Order: sequence, then structure tokens, then C-alpha cells
Amino acid sequence: MDLTCDAPGLMSLEEAKKRISDLIPIVQELTLLPLQDCLDRISAADVYSPIDVPGYNNSAMDGYAFKLQDLKENGCVKLVGKSFAGNPFSRILGKGECIKIMTGAAIPEGADTVVMQENAELINKEQQDFVSFSRHPKIGSAIRLAGEDIKKGSRVVSKGKRICAADIGLLASLGCAQVSVYRQVRVAMFSTGDELMRAGDNYEAHRIYDSNRPAVVALLHKMNCDVIDLGIVPDDKDQLRKLLSRADLDADCVITSGGVSVGEADFIKEILAELGQIDFWKIAIKPGKPLAFGRLPNSIFFGLPGNPVSAFVTFHQIAADALRLMSGEIISPALILPAIATSSLKKRAGRTDYQRGICFIDATGQLVVESTGAQGSGVFSSFSESNCYIILERERDSVAAGETVNIQLFDRLLD
Repeated sequence: MDLTCDAPGLMSLEEAKKRISDLIPIVQELTLLPLQDCLDRISAADVYSPIDVPGYNNSAMDGYAFKLQDLKENGCVKLVGKSFAGNPFSRILGKGECIKIMTGAAIPEGADTVVMQENAELINKEQQDFVSFSRHPKIGSAIRLAGEDIKKGSRVVSKGKRICAADIGLLASLGCAQVSVYRQVRVAMFSTGDELMRAGDNYEAHRIYDSNRPAVVALLHKMNCDVIDLGIVPDDKDQLRKLLSRADLDADCVITSGGVSVGEADFIKEILAELGQIDFWKIAIKPGKPLAFGRLPNSIFFGLPGNPVSAFVTFHQIAADALRLMSGEIISPALILPAIATSSLKKRAGRTDYQRGICFIDATGQLVVESTGAQGSGVFSSFSESNCYIILERERDSVAAGETVNIQLFDRLLD
């Protein structure tokens, strides 16, 4: 079967993702963490509210609380006290009485309405303070009812949710001090190639600095994975075999960059076949066709392409979702939007193309997208300048200016 260039025998991106999701094991170990340590961890169980929020009827503003019927009967109400947040009025409100009340303070028994203080007028009658109002409200005005926001026993965080700062604030408001989460996924990562240098090394002609590993490791840290950075390994089959075997023992997932193509020094695919199995090798995506996915005795394996943009795109579009699934996270679909291309885009049918673009709202209010320029698999600057992918479908050819294309906004990983 011809799997070169844009041959029809390449596995589709959709099929590759489905195969991976069918094979990915979810980590089973759970841990109970203090709430403040739960940011970006995955909830291992549904969390239910132990209380009503708010826990009592309270005022939505600074004003006066009273029974509306008393106001209707008398035209004014007698001021008999105050209620503050944390220091409520201490008795039942009597007929014809009102209290001054602050935002968040408890509504006393006997009151059913609050009016803001700007609409109130104090009147002194026979050494007593009364309050009248320029506007008569509806019953229940400006009162937040107990359980109005969250009912006791309702689910507030679902199993499989990545816990964000808002979740931590919400759980803190319910008095939750600990959360059950899945342990972090352990990922081992290394780059291969005699030509690679580390950042900081003295520059040598005919060699290049390794950008793939630092970029992918940064993404792994942003996903809150437990990263084992194994550095750079030369194109030596024995060293690669030993390191791959060691990584398999230490990690849930092993990721390499380079060595998965068809060159004489590309050994990763061959070693993977010896130690485990290859589930697929090439997919119909551009950039990033030579992506290897397989299984080692104790871990799953992703062999990313050696070109920087190819490695970045395939990690983000394929490996990242696999790691989310492994971590126990419930994945939400990517946000895909239609936009108008501001210029022509080169494309040949055969592979789904993830070009990099900048989307914005133009003067007419239309969502438009422009290319960041050169889209070669080695042009990493195309990522740092962009805010979205321009997704050109597998069967699509080149795009003319003014045509509608689909864009995928960069998510939190690429922000």
C-alpha cells in the first residue's frame, strides 16, 4: 500500500483518535488533596453540596426590611433596629415595624420585602423614627432566598472535571476542605537525533537546537502531568532501546520526538515493534503525517515527528486528548467556528491541514482569519504569532480569498 505523500491509504485523523480512545487506560490510583492543591487536578468523584447557598434568606442590597402588607396599610413603617452580615437582628419583626439592613444580612422573621435605602425617607413622629418609600416594591423584592444559588445535596463538581480556580472558590464557599482526585499521569519524554543540541550549548554548524522537547514538556507541565524529562538521545539503537525500556517502567506514557520516519537512522518504530506493538504509524494530517502510536509492556507510546511544527500539532491534536482521557478527564469538543479567509490558502487534497492563523472581527462585524504566512513544518514562529488553527478538510483543495473556512480557537494549552 502506498502511504507516501497524500495517498488515500493514510488513516484519517478521526479514526486515529477513535482507536486511541478505545485503547487508553485510565489511571486508577486516587488521592485526597487539600483544596488549595487541587488546581488543574481531575476530580475522581462527583462532589455534592453539604449546605444550601445562601444558607439563609438575606438582603441583596443596603436598605430596609419589612412586611409589605404593613406598608400598604400604614404608608410607612417604624424603624426598630438594624441587621448586619454576621450580626443579625435578634428578634421577630412586629407588625408595622422595619429594620435597616445591610447587603448579605439575614432577613428577620416577619419581613418579606427589602427596599434600597436610596428610595427611603426617614420621618420622625413623636420621638420615633418611621420610614416611607418613594416607590412601593413587589413582595420579595431584593431578597436572596436560602438555596437560591445551590441546593443542599446538588452536584457542584462532576467526576472527570478538571478543577479550575472558580471550582476552588465554589468548593471553599461550601466548606469543602479536601477533594478526591486522580493521581497525575506520569509522562516520560525525550528527543532523538545526532544533530540535536541543548539550549545553552555552543552553536555548531550543521546541528540544530532541540525545540521539540522543551515545547512539549511545557505543554505537559501545563496539563499538570508528572513529567520525566530524559533529554536528548543520539541515533544509537542500543541506547534508544535501553532508554525506552527504562521509560516504560517509570511512566504511564512515553513520548519521543524524531526517529519515526523512514530514514536509515530512524530507529524508534523498529524498537517499538521489538518491545511492544505499533497500532498505527501514519495518519492523514498536515503537518505531522509520521506519527507513531503503540503500546509498550507498561505504557502507551507516542512517537512525534521530528519537525517542530509537526510535533507540536500532533501532540496538541492527538496526544493531549489521549493524556486527558488517561487522567480521567471528561473531554469537551473543541470550539470550531466559521470564518472568512482574508487571503488565498494553499492546500492539496489528501490530508486534513492545520494551518496557523490569526482570527479577529473586522470592521463589518464579521469573523475573519488571516494566515500567519509560511506554513512549513519547520516554521515554528507560525505558532507564536497565531491564535487559532485554520482547519482545511482532508478532501479540500486550495482556498480563495473570501471563502468560508473552519477555525479552531487555541485552547488553554496554547494560550
